[in-house]
Amino acid sequence: MSSPGPPPTNAGRAVLAVVATTDEVLARPELHEGVLAPWERRRLDRIRVPARRDDVLAARLLVRLCAARCTGLPLGESGPEQYCAECGRTGHGRPRLDGRPDFGVSLSHADGLVAAAVGPGPVGVDVEPATRRPGPPSVLRRFLSEADLREAAARQDPGPALLRLWVRGEALFKAGGGTRLGLLEWTDGARGAVAAVAAEAPVTTSTLSPPAREDGPPCSPPPARLRRRCP
Repeated sequence: MSSPGPPPTNAGRAVLAVVATTDEVLARPELHEGVLAPWERRRLDRIRVPARRDDVLAARLLVRLCAARCTGLPLGESGPEQYCAECGRTGHGRPRLDGRPDFGVSLSHADGLVAAAVGPGPVGVDVEPATRRPGPPSVLRRFLSEADLREAAARQDPGPALLRLWVRGEALFKAGGGTRLGLLEWTDGARGAVAAVAAEAPVTTSTLSPPAREDGPPCSPPPARLRRRCP
């Protein structure tokens, strides 16, 4: 089983967030279904739409890659657990790293795009196609304030502004909505994606580098400044 190589120099102090296409993830030889846990593969087997199955698979593989780079563990030992406090069962609920209660884990997938974020403290990530438009006001109000909705609606083309608000709201919700959360939102033009990460710790963002050569480790991601925004 391939190792992801040594973690970045900021491992343990910053959140690592990666955005990629599903095809980019599945093209990497070290990222394959065999590294998933049995319960993850059982969940995949229940998905009947091939494209959606690929998105879910890619998101779960990408979060393992982020966890491996942050902790230095092999991919096969970097998978998140999921536990639902409401029903007391595993296999769903907010993801977490086994043995690392200080680390937050989050993943997202949407129509051929995937994102994952792992690092100290609460973490939330969301990604959407830049062409997508959020649902009706009754849905938007679940995450967005009336003031934000009015400001976006006043624009000549409110769609892009509403989408950015939506991914921000999703990221904050996944991170638990604490008042100490910072928020980083960006557009990945090459992949046609809008993404956001909410976290208390600084954030390092990256796209997925090309597959590593057998004689060298993968590249470390470039840093990005975390922009503060309270919910």
